[in-house]
Amino acid sequence: MTENRNTNAASGGATAPSGGATAAPVRDHVDHVLDQWHAQRPDLDVSPMAVIGRLKRLMLLIDPEMKRTFAAHGLDRASFDVLATLRRNGPDRPLTPAELMASAMVTSGAVTQRLDRLQGRGLITRRPSPTDGRVVQVALTEKGLALVEATLPDHLATESRLLSALSPAEQEQLALLMRTLLLGLGDEF
Repeated sequence: MTENRNTNAASGGATAPSGGATAAPVRDHVDHVLDQWHAQRPDLDVSPMAVIGRLKRLMLLIDPEMKRTFAAHGLDRASFDVLATLRRNGPDRPLTPAELMASAMVTSGAVTQRLDRLQGRGLITRRPSPTDGRVVQVALTEKGLALVEATLPDHLATESRLLSALSPAEQEQLALLMRTLLLGLGDEF
């Protein structure tokens, strides 16, 4: 049993709690994929798939939940991201489209389309900068502010529910590990 548990732990599997001395390992989809690769290509170290595969699987499970939350408020993820970026920068700090692009992690074409839609719904304004008429500044309208304020608590509740299998300490540890990975890939701000 020790060998099975160690193999499972190396692939990221958990062990189910039980009252007895032997506990059956709890396996996920990625464990199955790793087993298949081990059988077909025992010469390769497929351990990176334990992490990357689970990240992909998590996004497949998380994304529909997030979409439902945003849709309940008449938004999609990208529109919420723009509104939330404007909100977290403060009401007296409008952003340029370039600043939004950097902070919201979307392309310039996507920002322009998104801003057009949000402005059409009366959620943002775009005005020339008072110091440089060539620069456009984007700000939330009262309607946009009200919408992001109403959406944010539901968004956080969804995220909390999605993370509820982890203790607060485990969530903090996972966040730190993911930060380390992101920094290692050059994602500094």
